[in-house]
Amino acid sequence: MGGCGAWARRELLVVLGSVWLWVGSAQPTPPGPTRGPAPPLRFRLAGYPRKHNEGRVEVFYNDEWGTVCDDDFTLANAHVLCRHLGFVAATGWAHSAKYGKGVGRIWLDNVNCAGGEKSIVDCRHRGWGNSDCSHEEDAGVICKDERIPGFKDSNVIETEQSHVEEVRLRPVVAGGRRQLPETEGIVEVRYKDGWAQICDQGWGGQNSRVVCGMMGFPGEKKVNRNFYKLFSERQQLRYRLHSVSCTGTEVHLSMCAFEFYRGNASAACGAGMPAVVSCVPGPLFATGSAHKKKQRQQQQGQPRIRLKGGAKVGEGRVEVLRGSEWGTICDDRWNLLSASVVCRELGFGSAKEALTGARMGQGTGPVHMNEVQCLGTEKSLWSCPFKNITQEDCKHSEDAAVRCNVPYTGYENLIRLSGGRSRFEGRVEVAVGAGDGDRPRWGLVCGEGWGTLEAMVACRQLGLGFANHGLQETWYWDASNVTEMVLSGVKCAGHELSLSHCQHHGSGLSCRNTGTRFAAGVICSETASDLLLHAPLVQETAYIEDRPLHMLYCAAEENCLSSSARLANWPYGHRRLLRFSSQIHNNGRADFRPKAGRHSWVWHECHRHYHSMDIFTHYDILTPNGTKVAEGHKASFCLEDTECEEDVAKRYECANFGEQGITVGCWDLYRHDIDCQWIDITDVKPGNYILQVIINPNFEVAESDFTNNAMKCNCKYDGHRIWVHSCHIGDALSEEASRRFEQYPGQLNNQIS
Repeated sequence: MGGCGAWARRELLVVLGSVWLWVGSAQPTPPGPTRGPAPPLRFRLAGYPRKHNEGRVEVFYNDEWGTVCDDDFTLANAHVLCRHLGFVAATGWAHSAKYGKGVGRIWLDNVNCAGGEKSIVDCRHRGWGNSDCSHEEDAGVICKDERIPGFKDSNVIETEQSHVEEVRLRPVVAGGRRQLPETEGIVEVRYKDGWAQICDQGWGGQNSRVVCGMMGFPGEKKVNRNFYKLFSERQQLRYRLHSVSCTGTEVHLSMCAFEFYRGNASAACGAGMPAVVSCVPGPLFATGSAHKKKQRQQQQGQPRIRLKGGAKVGEGRVEVLRGSEWGTICDDRWNLLSASVVCRELGFGSAKEALTGARMGQGTGPVHMNEVQCLGTEKSLWSCPFKNITQEDCKHSEDAAVRCNVPYTGYENLIRLSGGRSRFEGRVEVAVGAGDGDRPRWGLVCGEGWGTLEAMVACRQLGLGFANHGLQETWYWDASNVTEMVLSGVKCAGHELSLSHCQHHGSGLSCRNTGTRFAAGVICSETASDLLLHAPLVQETAYIEDRPLHMLYCAAEENCLSSSARLANWPYGHRRLLRFSSQIHNNGRADFRPKAGRHSWVWHECHRHYHSMDIFTHYDILTPNGTKVAEGHKASFCLEDTECEEDVAKRYECANFGEQGITVGCWDLYRHDIDCQWIDITDVKPGNYILQVIINPNFEVAESDFTNNAMKCNCKYDGHRIWVHSCHIGDALSEEASRRFEQYPGQLNNQIS
């Protein structure tokens, strides 16, 4: 390789035609005439599934490939490693073997770079091969997809050796306008600038299961090979893989055993043909009526697993139903095999990621399962071995989550944003009339009635996460010269995959103001808040107070009393109030901030404070059949961090016209003894009722999950006293338990079991 001069001198040798980078070791060694050159280092990205600019970091040292431990890993370390690999910088890094576990040695641990080093060996670390890690802690990097000018190594994924990056299904059935998603076709892998086929000799159902899982489908079915045999005989094929052998539990084809064809493979595959698969879509993506009927039959009864808190379909915190109560899963030993069982059970494909550390927000209620260890073949997560939770085992900061492979629907091609300051915001433009070879016509959405729920669907369809704001008026630059309104009356529930799935006016447009200024817009965000009420505190603090009218003038001014109070003989008499404390937690991944800025907050002279939201909470007394007999509402007198979890600092305080909000991991406490923290029950007759509290009832501020914003309690009122019990978050119980709650016959006495 050529000699080295001074021992402390670094050398960089780029080998033309090679895919590896060689870096002369910069470890200081004492000078001596008998020592040869320090062994060169090589770096590569490996793992699955990944793009060319990301992966598990592997380093070749002392004639052996090894990995880097994620202990104390930082973005600065990733910058240095990405420059080794020929990229200008890093955009992120990954821990806990996100790209799969490596093999062999763990060469580096506790790496600590400043970010400007020319070589990783200039950074502090424990020494080569000195590590207390396992391969479950292998570090990965995500590099900026921009090459260092003149850098020859392209770090091509090892296609020639053992990796397959992209896989697709190529449909061959003729048809004018095929409906997405595609469920059947020839399996092809990316090769150089095109696509190549896989020889189907020895191809079995387990291989098809893996491919279907990658495509976002939970299962596979037999395919008519004769049709494809005739088709392939008339085609010029280019085979790339053969002898593929999967167990069926792999999440990516690259994890299966297979072999590459070498050299000219035009005559390869002998008597075989291209591998073909046919996949069975999950309920959400079933297209034909027969498909949907079969899926409905299979899904009778309430599911015992669900995803919460995810921005996109097929991702979220995993919650399971045990007994009659929903709870979470602890992330100890959580991996892709268990995550894939969850994904397939829910009607998606295999798992892309098994997320730990409450990456999709913290849940509430019990933690039902710990150390789940699926084989990958189970039909349900409940069939996997797991441990029960003890009090010390897990907290909700360890809630497990998943990202599943979902079918490609093409919805993101039917919507775009224009005029925004970043790709996360802008005026919404939708494509209409796209089909049968026609070019789509782009137009605007009427801003009338456009709100947070509609913006949630738009941001999901765009693949941009959660909605931060839904804008009814937009002042963005007319960047695309689209000025025609094509959609009006859009009303979404918030869970739809596309705006076209929401209610709208159809072809008959109805919009009072059709100028571009009145077109709908969105501001999207990768994270969102998630508010929920601490139900036990309501139950513990509820009581009745008869409050004199002369003490209620301010409350009346803010409409905190029932309408009959206007007819009372002020200031004489009293109102009967059901009082309780509210403790509102932010369990999401972004701070909860009022929609309106400080400049538009309203000053209330009587109570001498600003309202940042007109209605922050609804309080209702309902009969068992849902009829409202009393109501109250609570403006956000002051949104602030009353208390926070350990290691979380308070950020919001109302004093001195301070910023209002609730930080992630903090809660805002409205004590039972402040004005308007009540329901006026003066006109309520004795009986059995339901107390309902709803936070952010008008969806003024976007959240990751609105289904947990309601809290309900049973209560018995005898005309003098009230008993409140069975308080719970609205979606915390099974459907059967919720029905029992609604049909509760009432208390015969004050003994509540």
